[in-house]
Amino acid sequence: MRLADLRGRSVVVWGTGREGQAAVAAVRAAGPAALAAVADTADAGQFAGVELSGGEAARARLLAADVVVRSPGVPNTHPWVRELRERGVPVTGGSALWLADHAGRTVGVTGSKGKSTTSSLISHLLTGAGRPNAYGGNIGVPLLDLPDAPAYVLELSSYQCADLTDSPAVAVVTSLFPEHLDAHGGEREYYRDKLNLLAHGPGLIVVNGSDERLAAELGGVRDAQGRPPVDATARFTVADGRVLRDGSPLFDRAALRLAGRHNERNLAVALAVLEGLGVDPAAPEVAAAVAEYRPLPHRLTEIADPSGLTFVDDTLSTSPYSAVLAVEAYEGRPTTLIVGGTDRGLDYAPLRAGLAGRELTVLGIPDSGERILRELDGLPGVRTELAGDLVEAVSLARAVTPPGGVVLLSPAAPSYGRFRNFEHRSEVFAEAVRATA
Repeated sequence: MRLADLRGRSVVVWGTGREGQAAVAAVRAAGPAALAAVADTADAGQFAGVELSGGEAARARLLAADVVVRSPGVPNTHPWVRELRERGVPVTGGSALWLADHAGRTVGVTGSKGKSTTSSLISHLLTGAGRPNAYGGNIGVPLLDLPDAPAYVLELSSYQCADLTDSPAVAVVTSLFPEHLDAHGGEREYYRDKLNLLAHGPGLIVVNGSDERLAAELGGVRDAQGRPPVDATARFTVADGRVLRDGSPLFDRAALRLAGRHNERNLAVALAVLEGLGVDPAAPEVAAAVAEYRPLPHRLTEIADPSGLTFVDDTLSTSPYSAVLAVEAYEGRPTTLIVGGTDRGLDYAPLRAGLAGRELTVLGIPDSGERILRELDGLPGVRTELAGDLVEAVSLARAVTPPGGVVLLSPAAPSYGRFRNFEHRSEVFAEAVRATA
C-alpha cells in the first residue's frame, strides 16, 4: 500500500508520538476522504490538527476506518490489532507507506543486535565513498519525515519490519535472537516479523552468516534474482590485526574504533553492502572513512577515569545475548559487569551459558538484578553481589575491580521503571563514575 492509495479513503492514525505526527501530515497530503487519530489511553481532543479519540471511542473509530496507520509502538498483540485484522480492516505503518515509494533507493538494516552500528557505518562509508545518502529509521527520525535524497540507509526495528509489503533494494540482517516477545506474541512471531524485511523481493540480501540462529531461520530465502543471501562474514574477516577480503588485506583492524568481535562482523556486513552497491572496499577512501567513524553513544562507550579503570556505558544492551557480546569485547581484562533493569521476564539461561568459563564479578541492580544473580548462582569463576541501585553498584565496582580492569554497564534489561529512559540511565552512570573518581 502506498500513500497515494489513501486518497478518498477514511484513514485513522493510531499513536500520538513523533511517528503519529509524521503519519498525520503525510496522509493529509495524500487527500483522504476523512482523517482522524486515536490513542487507547488518550482523552478526546485534537492531535496534529485532526480529531483525537481515546478509550472505547478510539476502538469504534478504528473499526469504522478504511485503513489504519499504526505507530511502531502499537504491538501486534494488542487486542484491537487482532480485531481489526479479523474484520478485514487493513493495518499498515508509516514505514511501510514510505518504503513502498522509496524501496529502490534504500538499504534497510535490521537485527536483534548491531542494526544501529551497522546502518550508521554503512551510511558513513557510502558518504566517504562519494555516495550521498539520508540516514533514518529507528533512530528517532520517522521515515515519513526524511528529506528527498538520492539514496537512503535505514535502521529498522522489528515493529517497523512487521508491516512492510515492499523490501528495500538491499536488505540486511545482522543477528537474530529472542527479543520483544511480549509485543510480537512469541519467539516464532518475532522472527517472522523481523525477517519480513526479506520477504518481498529485495534486490540483494546481506547477512552475518556466522549467526547460527539467523542462518537457520533464513531457510530458502532468495533475492529478486533468485540468489541466496550474501554471507558477509565469509568474505570479510579479521586476522593478524588486518581486515581481509577473501584473505587479502584491506586495512588495519585498528582503523575501526569499535571494540569486540561482534563489531568486526558488523564491519564485514557494511563492507559487503558497499561491494553490492558497486563500491570497492579496497578503495583508499573506504579505509579513510572507517578510520573516521566514531562509535554511537551508549554502545560500549568508554568513560575516561583517572583510576586506570575503564568504565563502559553499554546501556542499550537490553538482552542477555548482547551482554555476553559486551563481555567478550573486553576478553582478557578483569571485568565487573553491572546487570539489571526492567524485568520483562526474560530467560537469563543464555547469560549463564555465555559467562561459563569466565572469571568476573557481576553486580545486580533492581529490578531484575536479583533474579539474574540467582540464574548465575554457583557458576565457577563468577562472583556475584547485589547493589541497592546503580550508584551503589559503581562504588562497589571500584572496590572489587582489579587495577586496569573494566567496569561494564551492560544491563541485559531495559531502563524503564527506575529511570526515565536509557539516556537517563547513562547520565546516572556517568555521574556516579565522576562522583566516585
